[in-house]
Amino acid sequence: MILTIIWTAWAVINLIVFFLYGADKRRAKKDAWRIPERTLLTGTWLMGGVGAFAAMRVFRHKTKHIAFQISAPVGAVLSLVVMAAATAKLTGII
Repeated sequence: MILTIIWTAWAVINLIVFFLYGADKRRAKKDAWRIPERTLLTGTWLMGGVGAFAAMRVFRHKTKHIAFQISAPVGAVLSLVVMAAATAKLTGII
């Protein structure tokens, strides 16, 4: 039960981050008010790395900024490692 909650929360966080990047890209095209880069990067580092990495590829957004080039893949790997470790711990593997 707890594992399901943890994975669901992780998926929701990544979906939110994915859609934040998409919304920012849409706003950039319309020359509208943008989502601050700090917000996008914070979401990336708060377990939203997979969503950020996917959004960068799908929307072709923030792909030229070095902070995002590094943060998204590193954040994705770290969040997956944390989730794998949590799963292993909660299932008694480790």
